[in-house]
Amino acid sequence: MRTGMRAIAAGLLLTVLLASFAGCAGGAGKTDVTIYTGGTGGTYFPLGSRYAELLNEHSTNIEASAVTSGASVTNAKAIGTGECQAGLLQNDVAYYARTGTNMFDEAIPELQGVACWYPETIQFVVKADSGINSLADMAGKNVAVGAPGSGTVVACEQILQVAGVWDSITRFDLNFAEAASALKLGEVDAGFLVAGFPTSAIEELAVSEDVRIVEVPDSVLDGLHDAGYPFYVRQTIPSGTYGMSANVSTVAVQAMLGVGASVDEDVVYEMTKILFEQVDDLRATHTKANDISLESGLEGMSVIVHPGAIRYYEEMGVSVPSDLVG
Repeated sequence: MRTGMRAIAAGLLLTVLLASFAGCAGGAGKTDVTIYTGGTGGTYFPLGSRYAELLNEHSTNIEASAVTSGASVTNAKAIGTGECQAGLLQNDVAYYARTGTNMFDEAIPELQGVACWYPETIQFVVKADSGINSLADMAGKNVAVGAPGSGTVVACEQILQVAGVWDSITRFDLNFAEAASALKLGEVDAGFLVAGFPTSAIEELAVSEDVRIVEVPDSVLDGLHDAGYPFYVRQTIPSGTYGMSANVSTVAVQAMLGVGASVDEDVVYEMTKILFEQVDDLRATHTKANDISLESGLEGMSVIVHPGAIRYYEEMGVSVPSDLVG
């Protein structure tokens, strides 16, 4: 009898311990969400970092952290491997990742969309007295083309191929901050950035150097479309930006938030809800967040949308196109 009672007591103790452990895990029970952003000199990092803070402030279920990274291509691959749960990336790169084309050897079906955030502006920055007044003038020059593995490098190659100068440049694989420093020191003649303007790396450079953004003309935009790159759209950088005295006509793609398909639906629902309901806080972080809105969240979306995000859109009366539903 005593043996039986001891067995029962031991069983009860084990049950209590297991329940206690489960309760601790459930209490701690937040879902870790690592968000890959970009270089510290770009726009992804400050916005992604503040977004992670907002998730922590407004959700009891999410433990978010933002990490600097090589940006779009790196982030798509990291979502595919589960290295991160979410990331900011260009919509063109997201499409290539889902389809296994261009810079991706195989498709990344794990990548799904939450929302498009803002236009990412193509910015060829040079010193004002450089003598580089057109893309054609970059022939034979030293050009910082973007961080290794980034969508920036891909976009630079596409544009300069269409402009007919890619094969003649000397290529430097530098991120935004490194490109600005190299330009200041005269190590490169031009720096290429794909980021929402004003971009901090260029703003900081413009404090000590007069700079210009080189125009991307209609002929190059048409050539990009003809080459199978429909993601590029016309955009104007207004006078006053970086101290420039005139508007500059260039092109842009879209920045978007991607997530892994395996991330819990309730978690992505909360991520979407907090994004749009706390967007004013993001707008106080960077002016590009002024372009983030529920109404435009699906404009330019190039991959299927995560079910958690779809649930929020539908609750808010936003229709999700059928081709964006998995």
